[in-house]
Amino acid sequence: MDIQQNKSTLEVTPRNDKKIKKIWKTAGILLALTIAEFIMAFTMDRGILLYALFIALTIWKAKYIMMEFMHLGDEVKPLFYSIIVPLIFLVWLLIALAKEGSDIFNMRW
Repeated sequence: MDIQQNKSTLEVTPRNDKKIKKIWKTAGILLALTIAEFIMAFTMDRGILLYALFIALTIWKAKYIMMEFMHLGDEVKPLFYSIIVPLIFLVWLLIALAKEGSDIFNMRW
């Protein structure tokens, strides 16, 4: 009986420093935004300004995550806009529904 040599087809590719640098840059940007949110959460008074800043930073982080980790930054722009534009309208819808709901509630009381 012959003993076969098991040869792996797995090849190790050389390290790509450009990709590693991009990953660390992305992690650094997301870390900076998160630290800014924590600082604002513990130093600013609660109010519309704080909430608006939280919403803006959250949308900015979501956009950055979509562009980098979901690779939409490398795709064609219409695909990117087909995701971002409905998100903007969804946020607008939630704000409009909350406003209308509070107005109806105030009218009844």
